[in-house]
Amino acid sequence: MKRLINLFTTLCLLFSPMLFAQSTTPNILLITADDMDYHSVGVNGSNVEDITPNIDRLANEGMRFTNAHVTVAVCMPSRGVIGTGCYPNNSGMTGFFPSKPSVPTLAEELKLHKNYKPGVLGKVKHSTPKKVENYVWEYNQDAKDLGSGRSPKLYKEHFKKFITQAKEENRPFFMMANSHDPHRPFFVDNPNYEKGGKQRPSRIYTPDEIEVPGFLEDLPEVRRELANYFSSVKRCDDTIGALLDALEEEGLSDNTIVIFLSDNGMAFPFAKSNVYLQSTRTPFMVKWPKHIKAGQVNEKDMVSMVDLMPTLLEACGVDVPKTLDGRSFLPILEGKKQKDRDMIYTHYNETSGSKAFPMRAVQTQDYLYIFSPWAVGGRQYKTSSINGKSFTAMKEKAVEDEALKLRVDFCLFRTVTEFYDLKNDPNGLNNLAEDPKSTKKIAEFEKHMLAYMEKTNDPMLDMYKHKDDEDYLIKATEKHQEVVNDANRIRRAEKRKAKNAANGKSNKHYQKNKKNRNSH
Repeated sequence: MKRLINLFTTLCLLFSPMLFAQSTTPNILLITADDMDYHSVGVNGSNVEDITPNIDRLANEGMRFTNAHVTVAVCMPSRGVIGTGCYPNNSGMTGFFPSKPSVPTLAEELKLHKNYKPGVLGKVKHSTPKKVENYVWEYNQDAKDLGSGRSPKLYKEHFKKFITQAKEENRPFFMMANSHDPHRPFFVDNPNYEKGGKQRPSRIYTPDEIEVPGFLEDLPEVRRELANYFSSVKRCDDTIGALLDALEEEGLSDNTIVIFLSDNGMAFPFAKSNVYLQSTRTPFMVKWPKHIKAGQVNEKDMVSMVDLMPTLLEACGVDVPKTLDGRSFLPILEGKKQKDRDMIYTHYNETSGSKAFPMRAVQTQDYLYIFSPWAVGGRQYKTSSINGKSFTAMKEKAVEDEALKLRVDFCLFRTVTEFYDLKNDPNGLNNLAEDPKSTKKIAEFEKHMLAYMEKTNDPMLDMYKHKDDEDYLIKATEKHQEVVNDANRIRRAEKRKAKNAANGKSNKHYQKNKKNRNSH
């Protein structure tokens, strides 16, 4: 009998190789929040009562990082870095458009080399890095299928369907589950709110129950908008709880790598679409039972999301493409030490409307150096992060408050270089770029900036070399905007051509069917 059992097992492994892969290769559940501030999470120090119990639980079951950063603090470009392991200029994803065709992507590599079943829930376009006729997603449900991306129940239902498919196919899975919370529009309750599948958060916050981040002003209208934001954070946490429950119910928690992060900071002034500390610092935690010791807090190492793709590939036994900019931090997850984890390089390039506001930053735990070549000639900053009620309230109050007026004006106009002592000024309220006492330290960071730009073939390098020449920067940034405009005109033309071709094909098919119907 024992021989028969062994023979049966051997035959199963021979003729069902994917069964073997499913049992030995880790699944991956990559969960993202949309526009969540690092300090909005309970374990990261939020004082808002009962705000993120599910995220906190996940953090306590794995390793939590206090110095993790996204590479670009805006939706699709940020996710593009996660999906390609490359800086935006090297992947081609400097804006809201796909990567270069030759760039390897995370989902493709996992499917190609380990037969992973790739799926995506929510933010499908922004989380699909490559423009191909049919990307490798084998299961995808976007906002309309998930209650506008705001239904924990629907996320759980679809995730369980996806898991069932993976089990039936005997394949490991990679699921990128993207909450649309707490992205605008924030939760605002009304009697018909749940129409279309949306759910109310498990707790709704009032203005007096929240806390105002130090980079914003504590004004009544700011508090009201933040209350809506924190209610959306709560629902994001509800969604994460639903996903984790599904994984547990399906019996796959022990063999699944679970990652949680936010794609960028909150959609408020001085946060999203910038390169400040609160722009790129992300809540980040990784759980992998039997591989990562639970309850760890890494306060030493600075990790960037350009490093996430090579980390996951290495964890799954996939060779890391040499073209990637990122470097695996798997040794850190395994409890080992890794050199050169004390500094990161971050980007911002352009808005979804193709308005170029290029920024670069070099950052350590103690200091932040920023280069913004666009901040010349009176050019005004304009992105979605200042479209809300909070910035309007700040501008109105600034009429009678000189200090606040300076803050508002700086948000809009900036300076070419900025330098902050994060240890004493984490909210970036005091720009030390012209401070004589900081000259030596600034010189150090200027060298680091130059080194990063040269190493990554950054197209802003020439502008950086002329950072003290305002006339040069005015002309260079105008030319850069023209290049961005031309590139986007080409993309729009290609999109129209593809759409017209598809419509023509559909119309031709319709006419053919009509002719066949008439002949009968």
